[in-house]
Amino acid sequence: MLLAAGRHIHFVGIGGAGLSAIARILLGRGMIVSGSDSRPSDIMVALAKEGARVEIGHAAEFVYGADAVLASSAVPDDHIEVVAARALGIPVYRRRQFMRALLAGFDTLAVAGAHGKTTTTAMLTHILQCAGQDPSYIVGGIMGNTSLNAAVGAGDCFVIEADEYDNMFLGLSPDLAIVTNIEHDHPDFFATAADVRAAFSRFAAQIKPDGLLIACADNPPALELAASRRAQGGRALSYGISSASADWRAVDLRSEGFGSQFTVRAGGKVYARARLGLPGAHNALNALAALVAAQQRGVSIKQGAAALAGFISAGRRFELRGERDGIAVIDDYAHHPTAIRANLATARRSFPQRQLWAIWQPHTYTRVQRFHADFIAAFDAADRVLVTPIYAAREEPIAGFSSSRLARAISARCPAMYTPTFADAATTIRAEARRPATVLICSAGDANQIAELLLGDDA
Repeated sequence: MLLAAGRHIHFVGIGGAGLSAIARILLGRGMIVSGSDSRPSDIMVALAKEGARVEIGHAAEFVYGADAVLASSAVPDDHIEVVAARALGIPVYRRRQFMRALLAGFDTLAVAGAHGKTTTTAMLTHILQCAGQDPSYIVGGIMGNTSLNAAVGAGDCFVIEADEYDNMFLGLSPDLAIVTNIEHDHPDFFATAADVRAAFSRFAAQIKPDGLLIACADNPPALELAASRRAQGGRALSYGISSASADWRAVDLRSEGFGSQFTVRAGGKVYARARLGLPGAHNALNALAALVAAQQRGVSIKQGAAALAGFISAGRRFELRGERDGIAVIDDYAHHPTAIRANLATARRSFPQRQLWAIWQPHTYTRVQRFHADFIAAFDAADRVLVTPIYAAREEPIAGFSSSRLARAISARCPAMYTPTFADAATTIRAEARRPATVLICSAGDANQIAELLLGDDA
């Protein structure tokens, strides 16, 4: 596939996190970008301002004149624009098929994992930017330091979030890969945990022969990848907090308000004391991975730690949106039981004297069905739980699974209720929260709108 200035690529699902970032890269390279999506979004407005032709809704004529079409993982083969493109002889690609052409000529640094990959990708990008390496990058969220999810840099490396969904990451052949953890998710695509592990094994096998795998030793499946690569003569490093055998460790981890700090050690040597504006052991692990990866690019651990002191959380990654009337609001993308538990524990430690509310927007019916028992037990650290309607995304409803039933099941463990609208959720919190309170929004959909309802001028 030829990706050159003047070529026209049309995106079906341009408003999504993955495709919007690629569109931004192509615009930065002087290409013609058009795209469509079913609903408007801030990222689509931004892309239009940068020169993309953006359409709300879908129609066959939107693909006219395109040299190629890139379709989101959520777009079926019988989609009107996909069908039209193929009828016109316009090649249609998925992200996995698109990535090699996009990354050609770059030293590729890929960050994969069930959890933490967006934050780790953003941290690594930020460190390299501070070191003057000016990488190109694609992050699965809006970086707090750049207000972008992607950009074309002048440097020779490309930092990319390697998404496992739809096997996108199998389109990569990285020079360096981080694997933060491996856990079953996306049950609509990966039927079993074994399927997930197999996909990550294939991803690790695609690291270039002289490349490096950096894997989290605190996650046994990720550590197994490192051991396997070493056994085959490849290069691998491990990092961790609890694993004493990790090559790199974060030790003496301490919380300080909404931040944290830890010491970086390797081989009995202390390299630096790192300070983050983010709380939680999981964020210390993310930072450690980014520091080790940046060192491979010639950035000292001490220099990288200094850069992380100025790191701002990526959007919707334990993002403290603000406080009003004694209610602090944290917005997070958590949509898996493991991530929800970790974020609630972190919120409890960060605000120990406050009443803790969780707002959960369940994401996809298949995920709720597969991890139902785990979700019910994930909210034990909360004082109150509000459950909004399930965000179906690409799916049809599954009989027997509803947010009202989920709320009733959770209420057997802690007080929970179903709120049919976002306004209902905000009204309930304003009326019933015991100040001071903390609200953690757990949503990979659109429930982040509740933050505006709680913090806005009309709150």
